[in-house]
Amino acid sequence: MKLVFAGTPEVAVPALDALIASGRHEVAAVVTRPDAQAGRGRRMVASPVAERAAEAGIEVLKPAKPKDPEFLERLREIAPDCCPVVAYGALLPRVALDIPAHGWVNLHFSLLPAWRGAAPVQHAIMAGDEITGASTFLIEEGLDSGPVYGTVTEEIRPTDTSGDLLTRLAFAGAGLLAATMDGIEDGTLKAVPQPADGVTLAPKVNVEDAHIDWSAPSLRVDRVVRGCTPAPGAWTTFRGERLKLIQVQPVPGRDDLAPGELAAGKNNVYVGTGSYAVELLWVQAQGKKPMRAADWARGVRIAEGERLGA
Repeated sequence: MKLVFAGTPEVAVPALDALIASGRHEVAAVVTRPDAQAGRGRRMVASPVAERAAEAGIEVLKPAKPKDPEFLERLREIAPDCCPVVAYGALLPRVALDIPAHGWVNLHFSLLPAWRGAAPVQHAIMAGDEITGASTFLIEEGLDSGPVYGTVTEEIRPTDTSGDLLTRLAFAGAGLLAATMDGIEDGTLKAVPQPADGVTLAPKVNVEDAHIDWSAPSLRVDRVVRGCTPAPGAWTTFRGERLKLIQVQPVPGRDDLAPGELAAGKNNVYVGTGSYAVELLWVQAQGKKPMRAADWARGVRIAEGERLGA
């Protein structure tokens, strides 16, 4: 088939690579978000998908909005059979959805109908799910509600951050998306409507969602830290300044600390929660680089009874 691939961030690049490498389909063009400011100099930078497409000599389309007449006209000229999508980042209007004969097929990083929305991986970890995966589905105008072509499953490991898990899913999902294109082309794959039961939503995780509540159980604290790493970054406050939490570890059985109360030893830093304590492993103070929590504690000289989030 002739394909137009839509995607923007680094997590979409493995799927684009898989389609280019398959040799079975032609990636005629790529659709991605416009260049954006990045880095300390705030210079304009192309998306990872745009850079990869340029390296491969593929035409890159960067509409401000997918409803722009110039973009729609170019898409009609290319006349794709199907448009595979991975984390494109913009809503597609009906007029765009109707152009390819086989529609737009999205790779979504959950087992639909679970975790429809912008942040499925973060929510799966924060909810304590043990299994997740990726799904390919036909995009319709609802939120990730279209019929599903296929899925792959992935175990959520006890120490997985959202970054760890998303990286594995990006590569597993790339193979799924390529296989889905093959199945659509040869007619062996039919999309199956999602069940009405089991729908959960995964809206974007914002900075306030990443604010640690020390009265919550230690398992919840650990899940929020892992789910919000690397973005938006779990955080608390210490002496009135924000402290980023990069890695913590529940310590079953240690229940002698009040929620948020700190206890620092020579090589360990513990903080109380609503159940048993967690050990702080890696933190990042404002204006500082990430460091081991024990090194941070030695530098700030924690006093007896001091708390996080106070």
